[in-house]
Amino acid sequence: MATAPRGAATQHHGHDPGAGRTGVIVGVLAFCGIVVSLMQTLVVPLLTELPDLLDTSASNASWVVTSTLLAGAVSTPVMGRLGDMYGKRRILLLCLAVLTLGAVICALSNSLLPMLIGRVLQGASFGVIALGMSLMRDALPPARLGPSVALMSATLGIGGAVGLPVAALVAQSADWHALFWGTAALGAIDVVLVLLLVPESGVRAPARFDVLGTIGLSAGLLALLLAISKGADWGWTSGVTLGLFAATLVILPLWGLGELRTPHPLVDLRVSAQPQVLFTNLASVVVGFSMYAQALVIPQLLMLPEGSGYGLGRSMVVAGLVMAPSGLVMMVVSPLSAKLSAAYGPKASLFLGSLLTALGYVLAVFMLDAVWKIIIAVCVSAAGTALAYAAMPALIMQAVPARQTGAATGLNTLMRSIGTSTSAAVTSMILAGMTTTYNGSAIPSLGGLKAGLWVGCAAAVAAALVTTLIPGRRPTASHGPADDAPVLAPKPETSTSPA
Repeated sequence: MATAPRGAATQHHGHDPGAGRTGVIVGVLAFCGIVVSLMQTLVVPLLTELPDLLDTSASNASWVVTSTLLAGAVSTPVMGRLGDMYGKRRILLLCLAVLTLGAVICALSNSLLPMLIGRVLQGASFGVIALGMSLMRDALPPARLGPSVALMSATLGIGGAVGLPVAALVAQSADWHALFWGTAALGAIDVVLVLLLVPESGVRAPARFDVLGTIGLSAGLLALLLAISKGADWGWTSGVTLGLFAATLVILPLWGLGELRTPHPLVDLRVSAQPQVLFTNLASVVVGFSMYAQALVIPQLLMLPEGSGYGLGRSMVVAGLVMAPSGLVMMVVSPLSAKLSAAYGPKASLFLGSLLTALGYVLAVFMLDAVWKIIIAVCVSAAGTALAYAAMPALIMQAVPARQTGAATGLNTLMRSIGTSTSAAVTSMILAGMTTTYNGSAIPSLGGLKAGLWVGCAAAVAAALVTTLIPGRRPTASHGPADDAPVLAPKPETSTSPA
């Protein structure tokens, strides 16, 4: 008796809660996404000071960033799957509570270990964005779904762009603990808003939780991302780095075989192997790579001393303010992306966004001599990123059943994270390998900075090429065929229930 209403709710995205109510739901979920994204960039202004603040070495202090990345990568697909099984709003609240707890622990920390515990808990909240998009699919009327999902997806960039100058300003003018107290307050506000204003989804995928699959995926991801993020510190040819890459090549294929054999997999690889899902996820990796390269290169150029002949000698706060307009651009462009996807399909938005991002990189290479020129280049790339980020979840949702939306969008978000992690490693390696000497110290050379930008441009072009492999498919209003497909239960559902 419970199956038919769920199926009906799935196909029609629930009842139409009204324009005002819909706007409130979207606003709350987008705010949650911005807070989670802001959390990731929170420690950037503190990176050079963390060894002194935590009384540890620079190598150990780098784990403050790495631990958050690893926790986010592992938790995102897991939280998405738990949301599909037990209720997306319920797991969203769990993620927000964990984020708030982690922020409080960091705010009370003065040494490395409690800081790492807090940052791991904060990283575990990264599934909020995928869960928010899944809730939108279940709760919103079709006409509002595209723009709302586009905005939620863009919060990945909006929070970072807006949060960087704010975090830098707070770090310069107040005790650094205030950054985490502020995040804790925002997390608590998120919890209250979701409790009061966001309804639970009626869509469920009743199944046993895949514990073995979770362990396998976590082990494979930890090995891969540890090797990528710490390879430069440990040495790319060191035994530890090569051993982790080798472990990845063993663990992930074995995990995949196990997922294909279990009746209730953490990630349904048969669905993930569909061309539309597979190539969208591959595009997500290179789009994530492309987005992050610029975020690493431009601030360094802005803060390098003017005496170098190419640095602009600006402070961290000013560098953050230069990047901030990109967040506003993403906020404005996201609904335009939804309109473009509605007219021509999300594949067109992803292709155009990738090319626009590449154009922004080309402009940046030739416009590094003035702040206002850099702002223009950054905003062009941000517009492209917004188009691409908005299109990717739309492509995923076209191809997967509604009861797998949480896991599928979580996996797509994970692909972006792998791209940004790889970008950080590659770009840092380029900048460390192409240096010049200034006042007795090695700094990135102008050639190294431009090389980093060209690599980001190449990644954006690669994303456009991968996009051409995605099967062409115009979006439909109801997502009906995908929603009615059997999901994970061993006993297939029938589609004879009235809509």
